[in-house]
Amino acid sequence: MVRKPKKEEKVPECPGLNLAMSRRQFLFVSGASLVAITLPRWIGGSGDRTVQALVAAYPRQKVGQVSQLKSSEPLEFFYPYDHLFSRNYVFKLGTEAGGGVGPQRDIVAFNSICTHQGGFLNGRYDAANQVFGPCPLHLTTFDLTRHGMVVSGHATQGLPQITLEVEGDDIYATGVMGLVYGYHDNQVAPA
Repeated sequence: MVRKPKKEEKVPECPGLNLAMSRRQFLFVSGASLVAITLPRWIGGSGDRTVQALVAAYPRQKVGQVSQLKSSEPLEFFYPYDHLFSRNYVFKLGTEAGGGVGPQRDIVAFNSICTHQGGFLNGRYDAANQVFGPCPLHLTTFDLTRHGMVVSGHATQGLPQITLEVEGDDIYATGVMGLVYGYHDNQVAPA
């Protein structure tokens, strides 16, 4: 059944009042309003107020040794908690990577839980392409050379990257960049 449109109602004309605004006009007006509201803060700075960044403090934990790493075999560790969703892997990629440490800046670590729906990526490392995945649920694959960003699949967020430090031959985990799947806060251990 096709419904016929009703006759257009005429809107009384008011001089100087344009009720029909195009999308472009709306975006321009709303953008100009936003700039007018926020520009004084940007230009004036914070004035005499002190603004402090909130920084999460993670424990420093030894997770392996550089001499143990092989380019085709990731090293498993749990961080920041001894919990199934805190399973991570250290990778030696052989090429420089975003957030990489070590002499060649090729040692990185990532959480092994897919950010889409929590699929386990355990053992799904493709050393030839330097990707982690595909996820067994929806085939999301992550690029380990570019901070774990999504290469393909349903996930919209990259894998949480574990920040590392190298001291001599020892590798230490020092933090997590990104929210680990299943956690509402990386600082609070899941039940």
